[in-house]
Amino acid sequence: MSENDNLQEADGKKEVVSNETTPTQETTSNVETEITSTDEALEIKTKTDSTKDNHVEEIEASNAEDAEDESNAERHEVEEKDYHAMTMDELTTEISRLLKNHKIQTISKHVNEIKTEFNAKFSELLDEKKEEFIAEGGNEIDFYYTNDTKKRFNSLYKEYKQKINAYYKEREQNLKQNLDDRLQIIEDIKSLLSVEENMGTTYKHFKELQEKWRNAGPIPRDKYNNAWNTYHHHVERFYDFLHLNNDLRDMDFKHNYDQKLKIIERAEELAQDENTNRSFRELQVLHKLWKEELGPVSKEHREAIWERFSNATKAIHDKRQAYYADMDKAHEKNLERKEEIIALIVKIAEDKGNSHSAWQKKIKDIEVLRDAFFKAGKVPLKVNEQTWAKFKDAVRTFNRGKNNFYKDLKKDQYDNLKKKKDLIQIAEEHKDSDDFKTVTPLMKKIQNEWKKIGHVPRKDSDKIWKQFKGACNHYFDRMHAERKAQDQHLYDAFDKKVKLLDALKTLELTDDPKADIDVLKAKISEWKEIGHVPQTKRYIDGKFYKAIDDAFDKLKMDKSKLDMIKFESKLENLANPDDTRLLDNEYNFIKKRIDEIKSEINQLENNLQFFSNVKSDNPLVKDVHKNIANHKKELDTWKAKLTKVRGMYN
Repeated sequence: MSENDNLQEADGKKEVVSNETTPTQETTSNVETEITSTDEALEIKTKTDSTKDNHVEEIEASNAEDAEDESNAERHEVEEKDYHAMTMDELTTEISRLLKNHKIQTISKHVNEIKTEFNAKFSELLDEKKEEFIAEGGNEIDFYYTNDTKKRFNSLYKEYKQKINAYYKEREQNLKQNLDDRLQIIEDIKSLLSVEENMGTTYKHFKELQEKWRNAGPIPRDKYNNAWNTYHHHVERFYDFLHLNNDLRDMDFKHNYDQKLKIIERAEELAQDENTNRSFRELQVLHKLWKEELGPVSKEHREAIWERFSNATKAIHDKRQAYYADMDKAHEKNLERKEEIIALIVKIAEDKGNSHSAWQKKIKDIEVLRDAFFKAGKVPLKVNEQTWAKFKDAVRTFNRGKNNFYKDLKKDQYDNLKKKKDLIQIAEEHKDSDDFKTVTPLMKKIQNEWKKIGHVPRKDSDKIWKQFKGACNHYFDRMHAERKAQDQHLYDAFDKKVKLLDALKTLELTDDPKADIDVLKAKISEWKEIGHVPQTKRYIDGKFYKAIDDAFDKLKMDKSKLDMIKFESKLENLANPDDTRLLDNEYNFIKKRIDEIKSEINQLENNLQFFSNVKSDNPLVKDVHKNIANHKKELDTWKAKLTKVRGMYN
């Protein structure tokens, strides 16, 4: 029984049996032409849908689908991508790329997958935005949300629909005409059996009709197998008719037999190919060649070669089924991973951490898990919707908790906003006051209170800070300007001291230490006579006395005398009849230093007792005596300093 013997008797007619299901709306389902043979009683063995091998059905179904579109080879060249792992922006970019780079009829499957994934992700975003809207006090009936990505995607999808509809409208007309042409070719072949003419001429007409059939173009997929089976049936009948001219018939039979053997050999090679998708695609082409390009073979070979071709087809089919079984296992692993991710999201949603920083961390963790979920790959189709629903519920629960937290947080922020606005009102009311003694403590108080108040809504933060800062700066600038006017003499004194300090830094000393000391003392006296400077400028006194010390250090005289002269100049700076705190500190420091030196001398003298039996010219003994002498000399200097300090009190 050959692969072409696929006819079934119905209502007294011999009618071709279709193995195709009802086409989608994008096919030419309105083509209602019936393919029948009413003028002969055919005795043909039938192969019904219930007995046809699955592996052959799969090939025929694929080729029937391709029958509507001559560019089906290009459809296989469209790169398969994991749309589930893409973001909405990436999906939008991908649909744009497909529209630009591929024929519209080759991308329907991809566009529909992209649309499904985009709508699912946008639906999730929409739920999140809706909950936020309601959490902020919005009415559900007023909710509306879109974004630029959604608008761009809708525009691209609209472009796709317009192009695909135009394509199918034009194709429907072409498919119907092609079908009519093929049906007419079948009728013309049938009529050859009744033509009374030279057999060579008849055979030539037959070959011309075969060539016309090959070039007749695509037809509706639901008519594909019926048309081809009917065509082959009448081709075989014609060859049976050719028994009067066996040479012509046998020549064709031999050619077809040789070519079909080559197809079988190639199919058997493909059965060894590890790339199942590639081998299946080429197998489709081989079946199309077998069915569409080649005619029948002699009856004694038909069953055998078809059986051999069918077995090779089955081997490839079984390999492909095993490949998809392995894919199912991979999808099961992906499902396990996604279930783990959903469980982690649920756990994070149940976490009781209730601070802003804790929620920010949880938000980042959820984003990482969301990305991991989308990149985990496909799951078995039967649980796809269920898994997606569980994921959305887990994320929605998290978002609800997040929104509730920030709803309460926003309430606190609005309370803080009211408190800060009250402080702004106080600052605004007092910024022009001249009662500096009363208002200054108040302004400092509200500044401290401002720091203690927590966050306010971000949209108000900068605005109210500028208001508050502006009012406070206005007041304190006025106060400082007023005080500066009152203390102008202090600023004048500061300017004078700056000039005196600059002059001291460039002072050149002579080789006469006494004269240089007099000059330096005069500088000190001049400095004191200038008087006080603003409190914020008092650092200049320290700079001056450091410069004086540096100048004294350059004098060529005894160190102890120089030390006392420097000390006396220092005392000049400490002297203040209204405030003796600096002098007191110096007095206490000197007394402490005297006690320390005395203790060190006692320790050294005690150490000498260990050298009672050692000669006085021993280096160690001499070193201790020298040390004691230096300490006593230093003690005298500090005692002299103490006397000077006591004199300052008088």
